[in-house]
Parts: sequence; C-alpha cells; structure tokens
Amino acid sequence: MATKRIKLGMIGGGHGAFIGIVHRIAAYMGEDFNLIGGAFDIDHRQSQDFAVGLELDPSRIYDSIDTLITQENKLPEQDRMEVIVVVTPNYLHYPMAGKLIKGRFHVICEKPVTTTYEEALDLQQLVKEYGVVFCLTHTYTGYPMVRQMKSMIKEGVIGGIQKVDAQYYQGWINPVIHDKEKRKTVWRLDPEKAGLSCCMGDIGVHAFNMIEYTTGMEVKQLLSDINTLYEDNVLDVDGTALLRLENDVRGIVRASQIATGEENNLQISIYGDKGALKWEQENPNYLYHLVEGRPMQVLKPGNSYNSEFAEESTKLAPGHPEGIFDAMGNIYKGTAKAIRGETYREGAFPTIHDGVRGMNFIEKALDSAAKGNVWVDF
Repeated sequence: MATKRIKLGMIGGGHGAFIGIVHRIAAYMGEDFNLIGGAFDIDHRQSQDFAVGLELDPSRIYDSIDTLITQENKLPEQDRMEVIVVVTPNYLHYPMAGKLIKGRFHVICEKPVTTTYEEALDLQQLVKEYGVVFCLTHTYTGYPMVRQMKSMIKEGVIGGIQKVDAQYYQGWINPVIHDKEKRKTVWRLDPEKAGLSCCMGDIGVHAFNMIEYTTGMEVKQLLSDINTLYEDNVLDVDGTALLRLENDVRGIVRASQIATGEENNLQISIYGDKGALKWEQENPNYLYHLVEGRPMQVLKPGNSYNSEFAEESTKLAPGHPEGIFDAMGNIYKGTAKAIRGETYREGAFPTIHDGVRGMNFIEKALDSAAKGNVWVDF
C-alpha cells in the first residue's frame, strides 16, 4: 500500500535563499513530502511571485506566519499542512517555532535553534507539552559515512575514546571584516539578527554537534578563547574551545570564518585506544580508519561492509558521489518516519535536545572567554 506524502509548509526560503533550495530538494528526495505553500518572504508580493515558479496554490501562500497558522487550522485535518520548515534569520527561529508548536504543527528548523539557551529550553518544554516532532537540521549528521563513523564507534571498533578533534574553517567573512562599512551589511555580524555569536553560533556549533553525535558522549566542561578581530566588531569571527567529555576524554573545537581561502572545511577526528576514524566534509564519501602498525583503510558509501545505518542512508551505487542534498534528504527521511509514528534509528535526525546542547555550547564558550579563558561547567 502506497504511503501518503506529508503536507509541508515553509517560512522563508524564497528568492535568492540557497538554504531554501537545499530543504526543498531534500524534502522531495525521499518522496515523503509535498510542499503545499507557506510564507516565503516578508514581502507578500515577493512570496506570491516566488510561489508561481513552484506552481503552488496561491490560496496557500500567506502574508505572515500568524495567517498561515490560523487559516491552515481552519481546514479539514486531512488537508492542512502537517509540518512547517523554518528557514529564516536566527532571531526569528524561536518566536516562529514557538507559534508553530502551539499551533500543533511539527517543525523542521534551521540552526541555531534559538538565539539563547533559555529560549532553547523553552522550546524543548513546548515540544514535550504539545507532543510534536521537532527536527533541527544539523545537516552533516545525514552523511552516510558520518553515520558509519557513529556506528563503528558505538560497536567499539576503535576502542575506548582518548581524543576528539573537530575543525570548521571558512574564509567568507575575510573580504568584508576589514571594512567597517561593509561589516554593517552582513546580518551574521549583527547581534539583533544573529544572536550572541557569529562564528561559534554559525559553524562552531556544527563541530560541537558532530563530536557529541559521532561519539555518543556529552561535553561536561569547556574553556574557550574567541576573537572579534576588531574592537568595534561585536560578534566573534574566530574561536577555539578545549573540551572535557565523559570519562575525562579531552577534545577541541576549532572554528574560524577568517581562515583565508578556506571554503567549507569541516573535519572531525576521533582517536581510540584501538584505532582512529577521520572524516572531511569537502570529501564526504571517504571515511578513514587508522590502526597502529597497519595501512590506512578507506571506507566508501554503498558497500556491504558498512553498517545498516550507513546503508539505509545511501541512495546511490558505489562510486557515485553523494553530497549535502543527500545528507539533508536523510534527515528529512528520518523526520518523516517520526511524524508518521514509524520506528526510526537513534540519530536519524537531530532533535530539540541537540538544539539545547548547541545553545548551551555557544553560551558557555562566550562565558568562558569573557571570564578570561577559564573552565566552565555545562
């Protein structure tokens, strides 16, 4: 029997929004969702114009999130949108997600989940109270070889973990950061829109999430140092955090948006007492397995030697590269199973818990730096 597609709405993601494209492709990739409508732009006319290109019903294109919630809930249950994607600037995530949860919609939200840890805790309580599915799109957790890494660590392949190292380097802010006027045009450097942090909040939190996701261990303490580069620039553009995880395991998160020439250099290395695993986002189809005294092994997606979790996260035959759209598609696939009440694997999609952990990381990193680079407890 064919499974009915889940009705999807979207807030933001209109003209010129790359992340909106990523979400829409991911939603259709697994054939689990149908995009019905939404509010794609703060300008209703722009939103309507955008919807024409997607051949959506004009009556389901709303002028605000409030109108969407009101009008959709007037429709028969079988016709209304079931899950709404929030792909707006950071400062809108919390109020919009909160309204949607109270409107009894499932939510798929871009990260960071909120702009403060307190807001994240509030959303977590709302998710529990209203019993909705909440997916936070930490996209990189959807890569097949990241899921293979998680499986191998859980199975004890590399033994007891001794050291973790995650890096996320970009250089995109470098061309604007040195010009005071240009800096004012970048919303990620505006605390009113970006929140408390730029670098750690945008990419450092991804590196942090990857550590907890792959190892299954939680960070207990951190010590950080951050850099705004200029005194009149409020938000960080570079940072490093030393970590202490469970079992006194030591680690590090290195993040920078002023790493000149870097594009999207996310890397993670996990070292155990029996071996190590290394993965790079710019070469996502290779998982490197290191064992003392042996040649390095390279694992690739689509092969039978991978775990069931990696296998079901792979859409193509061996030798066919999979990328960020596929990773996001895997997250949507896991979210669809949760919405339908089906069984899904732990780690199939990031949840509100990951959002809370991420916001805690961001605030603790800023707190540690502000106190003079001292250890702070989670």
